[in-house]
Amino acid sequence: MSLGEFELIRRFFRGSALERAGEDSGVVLGIGDDAALLHPPVGHRLVVSTDTLVEGVHFPSAYAPDDLGYRALAVAVSDIAAMAARPLGFTLALTLPAIDEGWMGDFCRGLAAAARDFRITLIGGDTTRGPLNIGVTVIGSVPAGREVRRSGAQAGDLLCVSGPLGDGAAGLAVVEQRDLPSALSPAELDYLRQRFWRPQAQCDFGTELALVASAGIDVSDGLLADAGHLASESGVGIEIQVADLPCSSALLRWPKAQRLEWMLRGGDDYVLLFTLPPASREKLKVWRAAGFPVVVIGRAVAGDGVWLEQEGMRERVDGRGGYQHFCGESHG
Repeated sequence: MSLGEFELIRRFFRGSALERAGEDSGVVLGIGDDAALLHPPVGHRLVVSTDTLVEGVHFPSAYAPDDLGYRALAVAVSDIAAMAARPLGFTLALTLPAIDEGWMGDFCRGLAAAARDFRITLIGGDTTRGPLNIGVTVIGSVPAGREVRRSGAQAGDLLCVSGPLGDGAAGLAVVEQRDLPSALSPAELDYLRQRFWRPQAQCDFGTELALVASAGIDVSDGLLADAGHLASESGVGIEIQVADLPCSSALLRWPKAQRLEWMLRGGDDYVLLFTLPPASREKLKVWRAAGFPVVVIGRAVAGDGVWLEQEGMRERVDGRGGYQHFCGESHG
């Protein structure tokens, strides 16, 4: 006899590690009632973000359910990290073509691993029947006035990124086995798979940006696209020094043109892109000493748009850069 919706919830979600992964202080009432109750810390604001993962759009059809569960939560938590917030709880809206208990067990195992890594509790959701679709809403909190927004960058601010670029797109190429360099080692292949399937939302570093960064965003759509968002919301131009873009040793296995395409437009990196006032430059040394691989890759300037500087040439580029839904292709 197949499981019904309520038995599915009882077996895979109620009383599981997903209900115990975060801090108890912020969740008053979780799974089991009509809605959850949260109690944010005194003096904090709630931060809410929703992500939807659709098979064939956000992830390939060939996948391991535990990897999919991890990715679904990690990409949603990354938006919370980008605003210097801490995650409190999340809801899961899961649409399934049918109930496969083996699939559910593996999916929930990956979801629970992400919940533990990001210290966040499952507090509710919904299950329905239909084409596979995963909707995750994350609720976080941030001290009032300390959130980092996309607006706020000023001309002269440093443009910084908190980790290597291009690995998400290279990881997808590895997952799909597309024209891989023969020089890639087993360790590098595994590294890139992990960067795609199990990205690390940078919550700890995100909180470091409160009251320091003037603007910020996570790199999900691609560096050019997300730099374009900062430029538009802040009313400034963004200059990017191509020679300073950080990449992993694994990405170096590809030709330069492919590396650059993925670093600029690939997306799925989930590192933080932010602007830093020049007066706070000393924070860079502090962060690097603490193990955060922050790199300055450009600056905010008077004007608008996104500009690339390389080999003595300065060129304005289309800030949309990455994938856009309903357009069906990348826009360079």
